[in-house]
Amino acid sequence: QVQLVESGGGLVQAGGSLRLSCVASRRTISGYVMGWFRQAPGKEREFVAAITRSGDNTFYSDSVKGRFTISRDNAKNSVYLQMNSLKSEDTAVYYCATSTLVVVPYDSSTYNYWGQGTQVTVSS
Repeated sequence: QVQLVESGGGLVQAGGSLRLSCVASRRTISGYVMGWFRQAPGKEREFVAAITRSGDNTFYSDSVKGRFTISRDNAKNSVYLQMNSLKSEDTAVYYCATSTLVVVPYDSSTYNYWGQGTQVTVSS
């Protein structure tokens, strides 16, 4: 079992920045790929970013590439999402996820542990 808790969401103006954090408990996440997904009202959950176990490789959706940065600190059992140049279309609930199984970084169906989500609202 892995418990994930996100924080750092909030209301920000377009062009602003937020940093999301995800802390894991009950099991170390150093051996797992970590991902961030988001879901806007009326839309399906979509991939945002993912990072490999060592942090050497990262993956981003085209919509956030160049604006968002995913990172991890295995010593703190945590993963982060730095979001810059935020746009109104980034408004969504953001979820942290991991998998103890084989994972395809951008495929939400391959993740088997999820946090409860944190709301990000970008005002234009």
